[in-house]
Amino acid sequence: MSGANDLTGGVVAGEPGDGPGDEAGDGPGGEAAPGRGPEAAPPGARPGAGRRRAAKGREGLEPPLRHRIITVSLLTVAALYFLTPVYWLVVSSTKSSSDLFGTFGFWFHDPHPLDYLHRVLTYDDGIYVRWFVNSLMYAGVGALAATLLSAAAGYALAKYRFPGREGVFNVILAGVLIPGTALALPLYLLFSEIGMANTYWAVLIPSVVSPFGVYLCRIYAAAAVPDSLLEAARIDGAGEARIFSTLGLRLMTPALVTVFLFQFVHIWNNFFLPLVMLSDSDLYPIQLGLTAWQGYADRQPELYQYTVGGAFLSVLPLMVLMGVLQRYWRTGLTEGSVKA
Repeated sequence: MSGANDLTGGVVAGEPGDGPGDEAGDGPGGEAAPGRGPEAAPPGARPGAGRRRAAKGREGLEPPLRHRIITVSLLTVAALYFLTPVYWLVVSSTKSSSDLFGTFGFWFHDPHPLDYLHRVLTYDDGIYVRWFVNSLMYAGVGALAATLLSAAAGYALAKYRFPGREGVFNVILAGVLIPGTALALPLYLLFSEIGMANTYWAVLIPSVVSPFGVYLCRIYAAAAVPDSLLEAARIDGAGEARIFSTLGLRLMTPALVTVFLFQFVHIWNNFFLPLVMLSDSDLYPIQLGLTAWQGYADRQPELYQYTVGGAFLSVLPLMVLMGVLQRYWRTGLTEGSVKA
């Protein structure tokens, strides 16, 4: 009988809600029953101990407050450093030439942005539009060709073994260290000999070579393109060209986007090579054309405003390109960060 009472008492005492401070479905002390969640406390633990331990664990993952304040402050200073010239350009593009020098540079004064930008686009029979199209062609075609060439070269250096491979790669690395201005004059003499100076090709052909792009593509291909995947494709009967176009290029997309953007910005802002190669103003890119306008601004003061307005318009394609392509960077940075 006593055994039955003890058994009955044990069952009743263990039922939910009967113990002091227990609620339905909870264990001793109001805590969740063991196995019901990550915050379950061991028997006999004080109320809320599991939740406090979880909160302390989350706090331990966060950096100290002073470190966050310093990081945010440095990023704010860097953002102001880079965005202040853009803000000045936006404000100045709404002013006349006289207001550029007679008013506060960082605030608007009688703004007429559409009127001034229309004057920029229609001045001298729309020469600025022609310069804009030239820059798009130089930068777009040159960057695309440079990206494909860098992808092929980097993939070959990373995935194929052949005599002299490291020597070729070292020569390419040496090309990264040579500034473009040092090559401009030899390139001009070379293109003059073959009759291609003062043509579109004189700017396009040098733009398709990117030693940094080859270096980046080799490093990325070695890390992101598995050899086992290539072997599987070969076993399935795929040729090397098909493997490169269907597998290699897709796996290397983040690196290719980086090469394309860097090369596009480099060609778009390139000034010295077109200055050496071109003498016909109809072939000028934007940067060279704006410099020509600034040179005549002393005799035609309205060209000061046209130069500023043209510089503002020249920034827009780079901003759009950065906004469109940055998602590919995020995709590449997160690949491999989580185990499948």
